[in-house]
Amino acid sequence: MITKMFSATLRGIDAVEVEVEVNARGADKPQVIIVGLPDAAVRESSQRVTSAIGASALFLDDGVKTVNLAPADLKKEGPSFDLPIALAMIAASRTKPFNADDCCVVGELGLDGAVRPVKGVLSIALEAKRRGRTRLLVPEANAPEAAVIDGIEVYPIRSLRDAWEFLEDNIVIPPFKLDRRAFFNSQKSYDLDFEEVKGQHHVKRALEVAAAGGHNLLMIGPPGTGKSMLAKRIPTIMPGMTEHEAIETTRIHSIAGTLDPMKSFLTIRPFRSPHHTISDAGLLGGGTNPGPGEVSLAHHGLLFLDELPEFRRQTLEVLRQPLEDGDVTISRAAGSLTFPARFMLVAAMNPCPCGFYGDAKRECRCSSRQIENYRQRISGPLLDRIDLHVEVPLVDFKDLSSSEAGGENSATIRERVTQARLIQAERFRKDHNTTNAAMNPRQMKIHCKTNAEANAYLEHAMQEMNFSARAHDRILKVARTLSDLAGSPDIRPNDILEAIQYRSLDRKLFN
Repeated sequence: MITKMFSATLRGIDAVEVEVEVNARGADKPQVIIVGLPDAAVRESSQRVTSAIGASALFLDDGVKTVNLAPADLKKEGPSFDLPIALAMIAASRTKPFNADDCCVVGELGLDGAVRPVKGVLSIALEAKRRGRTRLLVPEANAPEAAVIDGIEVYPIRSLRDAWEFLEDNIVIPPFKLDRRAFFNSQKSYDLDFEEVKGQHHVKRALEVAAAGGHNLLMIGPPGTGKSMLAKRIPTIMPGMTEHEAIETTRIHSIAGTLDPMKSFLTIRPFRSPHHTISDAGLLGGGTNPGPGEVSLAHHGLLFLDELPEFRRQTLEVLRQPLEDGDVTISRAAGSLTFPARFMLVAAMNPCPCGFYGDAKRECRCSSRQIENYRQRISGPLLDRIDLHVEVPLVDFKDLSSSEAGGENSATIRERVTQARLIQAERFRKDHNTTNAAMNPRQMKIHCKTNAEANAYLEHAMQEMNFSARAHDRILKVARTLSDLAGSPDIRPNDILEAIQYRSLDRKLFN
């Protein structure tokens, strides 16, 4: 007898439906044969499945069970096929007709029949809905994640026996209900706040501008000036994610296996801070089965690179393409996968190897050659892609010892940033981008017009400071954001002047 179940496998951040077919035929010796391009984890499922069926006191006749995972030319990976294979094998051992064409089933089995959580359930739920499946059977721990998707009933499964009895209509398992709006709002909480940062008011202003326009930012300053502390608080002033952004971001983290099991859904913007020893594949993504890297895990959020010159130069250079395009394409012999990577880059660095170049109180021990070599670890093309360069000096003792708060709290700043983002959303409502930082040349020509006075300031800066053409465009984009924060429909001369001040590395730091 041949039976079938529907499941899904992951390819990039998407899921592809897989038909699990089982053919049972008599033989002297029981055997399970799995075909359809399975990897080692899928081939090993035969041992887990037979043990789980026996432990669940479910009937499985002797003989050969041939399991086919279609389409046969698509590689199947991971343990998520355990549950559908087990259910199809049990059904094939019976003479009673079995039909579960309206179901999609995923889950890993323990030897005792318990169903364990798997990766990528959100993408699987989207694929099942697209294929017209009305019921989705998932491990109980994955149910809140899958239930975010409307239009499909999600059933939490604890054990193999529960799944079989449910499909046989012997027990009732209520579908998992999720109040999406209440759940979405309840997850929006921050443990950090900008008012905890003493001093550094001009740096906070630059961070507000960066968050408002989605601009990349580099902080330069001696050790202990609060660069990392400031960076960790940037997500608290960024606008909240829309449901579409939250679902897209959660899909990436679900596939990577980095979701918090207590939340199972991302509603605040991700903050990723990889160590400077990270490899190219760790940053961009890759591996035998290509998975998302740090740039994709920071999608719709923030990627923080502390001690920027300590990263390998080649590793930094691979950032140039995702910074421009907003995605990463990984090519392998079997094909290419594209992962979204639209993030805000925030980096921090010391001004020199010892960290005190330009400090008014502590003497720098580095030679000019050492400083130059240190700076050359970061290429000019990468620096050109960073819109704001901000110097972060030591904090004054009076500010540190003050018992008063460090200034405005994150909620107040976030209101201004959100208002500026709404202006940009209206401006680009007919385009794909949503922020000033992502403007293309055509959009800049329309939205970044300057009057004679502002244009004169910009021309003078270009001639005196030898800005590149890309730096020219970055200045205009930042000026456009400054005018949005001020509620001005036009770019003002002061906006140009302030935007020029955010090009520290071009102006003087290493000259």
